[in-house]
Amino acid sequence: MPAPTSSRTLWKGAISFGLVHIPVTLHSATAESRMKFNLLNKSTMTRVGNQQVDKATGEAAAREEIVKGFEVEKDQYVVLSPEEIKAALPRSTQTIDIEAFVDREQIPSVFFHKPYFVSPAGKGGQKPFALLRETLERTGKVGIAKVVISTKQHLAMLLPQGQGLVLNLLRWSDEVRDTAGLAWPGEDVKVSAAELKMAEQLVDAMAGDWQPDLFHDEFREKLMALVERKSKEGGLRAVAPLPGEDVAESAEVIDLTELLRRSLKGNAPAAATAKKTAARREEAANDEAAPLKKAAARKTATTARASTKPSARRKSG
Repeated sequence: MPAPTSSRTLWKGAISFGLVHIPVTLHSATAESRMKFNLLNKSTMTRVGNQQVDKATGEAAAREEIVKGFEVEKDQYVVLSPEEIKAALPRSTQTIDIEAFVDREQIPSVFFHKPYFVSPAGKGGQKPFALLRETLERTGKVGIAKVVISTKQHLAMLLPQGQGLVLNLLRWSDEVRDTAGLAWPGEDVKVSAAELKMAEQLVDAMAGDWQPDLFHDEFREKLMALVERKSKEGGLRAVAPLPGEDVAESAEVIDLTELLRRSLKGNAPAAATAKKTAARREEAANDEAAPLKKAAARKTATTARASTKPSARRKSG
């Protein structure tokens, strides 16, 4: 299964050669699928980082004490400041400057480094883009260019692919090792006609169309299957938060019913506390109002006695 399409623009500029200027955008053509592991402390399950340590003292080096040095000779370095390095950075022109057109077969595959999909930017770039692609397709040529991406200058090859173009970053010549000294067979090693014929028959028997989906990273698939199995068997372990770090949410998958149940249980103590608080407030309010109620009751009783006529005394006979 191929990686998903990348529509995010990584770079925006133009293809330039002669007086031709074609506005384009670059998009990642590959996706990293290798498994990435984090370093953890086995007993505490805390993250382990890559600390910069002074090799002489074994102690951590402060960032402000670290400088960049280039080794000229054995143990002899030239130190460069950040300002000096910044001044040497290439000036970004936002253009893919084609400096030559060469036959595609002339470029060895060891020079290929990283591909990008090239797309025309805006309606104005559609026709010149199609013209360049068609010209490269008909002539069998590729454009050799220089381009600056993320402050780094690259050598690149612009070639047609399908209805579009691909910009394949190339390695510089000093990055490709010489083959001198390798035990490659020389002209004195001969193969017979019979051996060659049998080899060709074997190749023909195994020949087929290029179908990348038929090939898989078996190591990654086995590891992912192992991770999934151990996860289902309760092998998940939460990473301990760093001091002052918010506790991360559990990676455990919980269904909605269980999540609601936990939420209700979590709110039960709070509801009980709120109920007790309301009761105490009501009780305090009653206690505060008690003297007023007693005074009102005494006043009512006095008024009632005053309004009642005394009973007539009997005359003595």
